[in-house]
Amino acid sequence: MKHLSLATRYRPQNFAQVAGQDMVKAVLSRAAAEDRPAAAYLLSGTRGVGKTTIARIFAKTLNCKDAPCPEPCNQCEQCRKITQGAHVDVAEIDGASNNGVDDARALRENIGYAPMEGRYKVFIIDEAHMLSRAAFNALLKTLEEPPERVVFIFATTEANKFPITIVSRCQHFVFRHLSEDRLVEHLSGVLHKENMNFEPGAVRLIARRAAGSVRDGMSLLDQTLALGGDILTEEITRQVLGLAGQDLFAELFGALQGQNCAAVASLCRRILQEGVDIGFFVRELAGNLRTLFLLRQCGQDILPSLHLPDNESTIWQKIAPNFSTAHLHAAWQMALDAQQTIGKNPEPSAALELLLLNLALLPRLLPVGQASMPLDTLQSTPVQPPTETSQAEATANTTKSTDLRSHYAPRLTPGDVNASSFVPTTRPGTTDAPTYDEKAPNDSVPAPDLQTPKTALDREAQAPAPQEVQPQTSQSMSSTSPVPPLKPGDWQAFCEFCSSRQQAGHSVPSLPLLRNIQVKWTENGLYLHPKATTQFQQLQRQREELLAALEAFGVHTPLEIVAPPPYRSEAELIEEYSQRPELRHCLDVLKAQIKICRPENDGN
Repeated sequence: MKHLSLATRYRPQNFAQVAGQDMVKAVLSRAAAEDRPAAAYLLSGTRGVGKTTIARIFAKTLNCKDAPCPEPCNQCEQCRKITQGAHVDVAEIDGASNNGVDDARALRENIGYAPMEGRYKVFIIDEAHMLSRAAFNALLKTLEEPPERVVFIFATTEANKFPITIVSRCQHFVFRHLSEDRLVEHLSGVLHKENMNFEPGAVRLIARRAAGSVRDGMSLLDQTLALGGDILTEEITRQVLGLAGQDLFAELFGALQGQNCAAVASLCRRILQEGVDIGFFVRELAGNLRTLFLLRQCGQDILPSLHLPDNESTIWQKIAPNFSTAHLHAAWQMALDAQQTIGKNPEPSAALELLLLNLALLPRLLPVGQASMPLDTLQSTPVQPPTETSQAEATANTTKSTDLRSHYAPRLTPGDVNASSFVPTTRPGTTDAPTYDEKAPNDSVPAPDLQTPKTALDREAQAPAPQEVQPQTSQSMSSTSPVPPLKPGDWQAFCEFCSSRQQAGHSVPSLPLLRNIQVKWTENGLYLHPKATTQFQQLQRQREELLAALEAFGVHTPLEIVAPPPYRSEAELIEEYSQRPELRHCLDVLKAQIKICRPENDGN
């Protein structure tokens, strides 16, 4: 005997048997009971949610011998013929293979004849979005003024491809995805009818994999049962469908917590070797990150809404405290974005590995103050003890500031230094003391010799050798200073200190303004060089806040805000440089002229 798939064997034969779509069933059932069907219906939605099934049930309800009625009897000759697909008045047409204008014309000619056996002639056009524009146009007049006892039912997965002129002539019903709980209930009912023992976790896994499609869920269930066995277990389901187990996810989150890139790469190889479905793996990963985020944010109060099995609930409650809320939120967002790209990537395995490595290293990428630094990193980070400060005065905020400064040991170059040029020489998690590669500030930079231009190597060779700058001593600081003396040029650490001070509720200067100015830091004072007049004016207005922040950071040095030079147009600059003696001779000999002359700080 030929085997029938579960989807065919348990296909609903009346509205009550259809899983979900309650609103659509209620409207169509009442229309049939009152014998007031519309001329045309448009049923749209994703695959496997019951569009064609409901269309057939509606056709049976209209032509049943008990009509008008809300449900077909499925016993009369009319119902049986429609179920078998042999009714002369109910035509099911494939829109993909009958999409031409000639097919539409033939259909329009057939409509003119009255029903032969039933009460209504019903035309079910499946995948109707495949019809050509000419075919749609040929049906316009028929849909607007159809003959009596004729009903059109268009079923499609892409309603956006329908001309608006067709949609406006139809009653449009959008079919929703079936919820996971409703699909679990439906699949469990099928297994009970099959007298099959099963684990609830296995059925929920199939429902999750089906993503709201009843037909996909029935096909996956049929595929899993094909292996045989007395009971359907979660382990067998994962093996047959190529799904990752909970032990793999627990191992993965352990590697993410420890930022262990080697373990993450090993897990990626294991995923490929076991033939795990990468697309569904990313979906499960996003779902697990959502669970962890909600548990971390809401605690056990969210458990009833998550509908987790007892064993999974215990696992996630143990893992959630190991991550910060910011880490889980950003990781969840990255996993959701990856669902759309990994499946289309020509190298999905490499894309998956990159995603998991990014998730492992995410705490290093999050903004300071939002990412929680691991405890072992905080313990191993060198923190210079405060000078002449009692232990009682070292609060949590000052400790955080000291940590930030130890991570941002700067490199100072002669002359003006832009705040964006600072680079750390101590990596978080190392035990090496921070080193400082500093050069003595050079207040007077000689003008370049335009007659004998030098290469970059020549200028580097002629540059003065770096001289060690002695840091400020404790005598130059207040006795209540909570942090060590500030190194010359350590502007980046000061900006980070201002950021943490702002989060603590203190008033600080504008952080974008501080990070976008040039700084010249000497032993005699701190010189700020704003690039524009507006920046100069803002710094002047915020001078008191800036001095207060420097004092809180432990720096007592004269502050001077240098006004930017007045703006000069390009024509004025060209005129000035053309008259310089060192250029005038070259221009006369070469019979040349200056075409472009721009300020040094314009970014070009």
